[in-house]
Amino acid sequence: MPASGYPSRPFRPSFVACVVLAAAVAAVTASPVAAQPDRIRPVTDAELANPSPDEWLMWRRTLNGWGYSPLDQIDRGNVGDLRMVWSRALASEGRQQGTPLVRGGVMFMPNPQDVIQAIDAVTGDLIWEYRRDRPDDLGDYMIGSLIDTNRNIAIHGELIIDTTMDDHIVALDAETGDVVWDTEILDYTVNPANQTSGPITAGGKAYSGRSCDPRGGPNTCVITAHDAATGEELWRRRLIPGPGEPGDETWGAVPFEERGHVGSWMAPSYDPELNLVYVGTSVTSPAPKFMLGGADLTHLYHNSTLALDGDTGEIVWHYQHMNDHWDLDHPFERLLVDTAVRPDPAAVAWINPRIQPGEERRVVTGIPGKTGIVYTLDRETGEFLWATPTITQNVVSGIDGATGAVTENAELIFTAVGQQVLACPHASGGKDWEAGAYSPRTNTMYMPLRNVCARMMAEDPETRTNRLYAIAWRPQLAPGYDDVGSVQAISAETGQVVWNYQQRAATMALAATGGGLVFGGDVNGRFRAFDDRTGDILWEINLGSPVSGFPITFAVDGRQYVAVSTGTGRFLDLTPELRPSSGNNLFVFALPE
Repeated sequence: MPASGYPSRPFRPSFVACVVLAAAVAAVTASPVAAQPDRIRPVTDAELANPSPDEWLMWRRTLNGWGYSPLDQIDRGNVGDLRMVWSRALASEGRQQGTPLVRGGVMFMPNPQDVIQAIDAVTGDLIWEYRRDRPDDLGDYMIGSLIDTNRNIAIHGELIIDTTMDDHIVALDAETGDVVWDTEILDYTVNPANQTSGPITAGGKAYSGRSCDPRGGPNTCVITAHDAATGEELWRRRLIPGPGEPGDETWGAVPFEERGHVGSWMAPSYDPELNLVYVGTSVTSPAPKFMLGGADLTHLYHNSTLALDGDTGEIVWHYQHMNDHWDLDHPFERLLVDTAVRPDPAAVAWINPRIQPGEERRVVTGIPGKTGIVYTLDRETGEFLWATPTITQNVVSGIDGATGAVTENAELIFTAVGQQVLACPHASGGKDWEAGAYSPRTNTMYMPLRNVCARMMAEDPETRTNRLYAIAWRPQLAPGYDDVGSVQAISAETGQVVWNYQQRAATMALAATGGGLVFGGDVNGRFRAFDDRTGDILWEINLGSPVSGFPITFAVDGRQYVAVSTGTGRFLDLTPELRPSSGNNLFVFALPE
């Protein structure tokens, strides 16, 4: 019997994988548990492109980033009967923001601190656990508050694939938890990058991005593709142009080695037909551009959407959402949708005049950044189609519909140390890493949003307290609001807000289902099901701690389940009367048998 307790089974890793395994085995612990049947069938690229409704095989379940499951056993009529069927504690230290994967009745759960667990999805019993032997000095090189975060993992063939906090990408045998291959992406002592989100897998490749500490220089800020079977690096795309490269001039006279922090720290989306990988990017360091060569420079490719060739990593097109002075990153989920495009001039602020209302387009849409602005682009060409705000924002003053060029609010652009402004939203986002969802049933996207602003001050770059951004800030509610949290349902066709649910506590990630439901939680521990057409709350439970993980739904033997995890909260300083606990736990629900 192997260490996991699984029966032996035929598996023949490549020669490269065997060599890497021999070198890595001493760095890993895979803990055995009770014996389980051999039931993890290899996951094919065809399945990843069109997964079974019963399974959740990647971060947002599908490569298009929807966060949608067609399962409909749990629906509007019976969701009120939902009951907890099991729960278990997760790694106790670190920020718990994980997304479970489910394959063949086994749940694979990323924990903080580079821990991955395989769990029986029906009973909650542990099958195996992987704990990476992490270097003791990570905190000396990494952004310390992020070294324990792991939002997602990937699956391909017989492998569970993850990026680790010591800047490796690693593959585990799905049956046993044993390391099959382990590849260094960056030397964290030279080019440190926080890998808070894992990869997606498609076309035999594992695509991953990362944040990048400015101490590591521009070569830290990379998107990579690895062979999913062997771990061999296939390409890397630097997000900061160097001398002689397109975009170099957008940094002016800033020396290449002083350019930094244009990261891509959330998982990408992928279009198999176009073979394009869609990634979003973050702000520069420091954020105020007068400290970085001049506010008139665009500093590509920060705060942009990039469409990369899946085979080469070459930039096919890019669109810059704003020239950011306030740490308003744009690395979040990109929703790939085929839809009629009919933006309503009464609801949408900025529209391309060349649009023929009702024409069918392949678009990349959603709220890609902290500003809370919806952007809809043609996903083949990057052409701007329409954009509109959802929550209070004052940093973008206009977008040219014909060109998509964004104009920032000149009154808020920092020009000197000590300057103070009221910027909306807050640097932690009107929208942040907590993902929205899209339902093809309604052609509607569902977004967790916040009504927050901040008093911001540009700090002296030599004495700054905020090492990354050189901005000091004090959060506050947006003017005219008592509620922090919002969930908005926005038509992907027209841009109209179908419904807008407001509440005191900040809202978190969402998932939509074929049963007409949108599942999501908040920082006060409430996990609930919304009616996808009306926003009515049809079911709710208090889980005690902030609902910090990404919800999913899956089915085993014909029974549908819903899973979500808890951890630590955000924006609780704006709602001091809310006092949830803080526990990293996993919960699974189903209808009574």
